[in-house]
Amino acid sequence: MLTIFSCPKPFTNPHINIIQRNAIKSWTLLKPKPEIILLGNDEGVSEICREFNLIHIPEIERNEYGTPLLNSIFSEAEKAASHQLMCYINADIILMSDFMKAIEVVINQMKPPFLLIGRRWDLEITELLSFESEDDLRCLLREKGKLYPPTGLDYFVFTKGLFGEIPPFAIGRLVFDNWLIWRAKSKGVPVVDLTPQNPVIHQAHDYSHIKNLDKSRFINSEIERNRKLLGKWWPMRIYTVWDSDYVLEDGKIKKASILRKVDPWAIRIIGVIFITLQRYYPYSYPILPFIKVIHKLTEVIRSFVYKKF
Repeated sequence: MLTIFSCPKPFTNPHINIIQRNAIKSWTLLKPKPEIILLGNDEGVSEICREFNLIHIPEIERNEYGTPLLNSIFSEAEKAASHQLMCYINADIILMSDFMKAIEVVINQMKPPFLLIGRRWDLEITELLSFESEDDLRCLLREKGKLYPPTGLDYFVFTKGLFGEIPPFAIGRLVFDNWLIWRAKSKGVPVVDLTPQNPVIHQAHDYSHIKNLDKSRFINSEIERNRKLLGKWWPMRIYTVWDSDYVLEDGKIKKASILRKVDPWAIRIIGVIFITLQRYYPYSYPILPFIKVIHKLTEVIRSFVYKKF
């Protein structure tokens, strides 16, 4: 039915080892059990593939920093996958039984191609989970979980070949996930938000694995390169969960409200204004306070939209 593929980080960091093991184990417990492919030859990947009897593809393309490239990951996974329906997922995301149920509902109500995405719940987890009871995990999620804004995306369920040629984005370095949504929308492929019926858990971690990171602005040369791959006016391709055409709710696929699109379009327009000022009017400082006022206004609108949805 489904092929899940991911590119884990090295298992050498004790906390990364714990959260990746938790995530991968949760995938193996899904019913019906998906085919699982792990890519990359980082330390510990081949061992966990043997432990959980997973498919391992060691050779993938990387940039000069050793970061895996998205186009290579998708290309190699699609060639090896046994199923037409695929899911790219970050290796720190725990899935629960809702995941396969949500996909089944979409398959029964919508013809492919389609793209399924959703928001994540951030949760601090520092030990290996037994997964003896999903109820315990749900209880922990209700007590301590925090729903992440719609800008961050951690899984993509899609029909094989949907994206076509993918730029060589460095994974885990921003904007590549937003591009995947833009790409689907640009091809007229419907995008469905599974958030209401598919809680996925992102196990919180630090970002020490990103080299030369300016933490105050969360930027480095790899992130800048990813942005350039989006094109000259890159903010116009920053699509989020709010750009979904449909929402899965109460077991039915419903048309997404137009109110959801206020937030992403505000972000895109402000982004274009900023880069225009930076590029063509470097001394236009009096205008910047005005832009900040607009940004504050969008935050007010965003808070209303978040509460509504």
